[in-house]
Amino acid sequence: MKTTEGHDINKKNPDFANMVSKLEFTCHARAFDVIFLPKYHSEPNFIEQCWGYAKRRIYRQKAPSSSEAILEHNIIESLDAVPQSSMRRFATRYFRFIDAYRKGLDGVQAAWSIKKYRHRILPESIMKEFDGFHVRIGTCIG
Repeated sequence: MKTTEGHDINKKNPDFANMVSKLEFTCHARAFDVIFLPKYHSEPNFIEQCWGYAKRRIYRQKAPSSSEAILEHNIIESLDAVPQSSMRRFATRYFRFIDAYRKGLDGVQAAWSIKKYRHRILPESIMKEFDGFHVRIGTCIG
């Protein structure tokens, strides 16, 4: 059994349902929120999107260095320069993926649906759209 599977089983057990993990306890003590993200889904993960934005648009423009202190400074400065409007956009996209997964879609179907319903939430009947169709990367094949 993997650690995450054990964590999920314990969370379903009434004796452990309200238990706070050491990570959650430590973060909350320092006034940080903890958000558990789905495993292996870095594409919709807004934290990864913020880092990708910082790396592509800001970090790569800085002078190369082998000094750990300078690298750390450049990373922090690059992350601080990500516009809040972009962070909100990334977070909205992430929550749309989570909504799609909750409605039973897989990764490819979720990506297709999010593009189709770009400015709206996914309808509850979204799975009916896939009846008789097999969604493949960017296309529908009937």
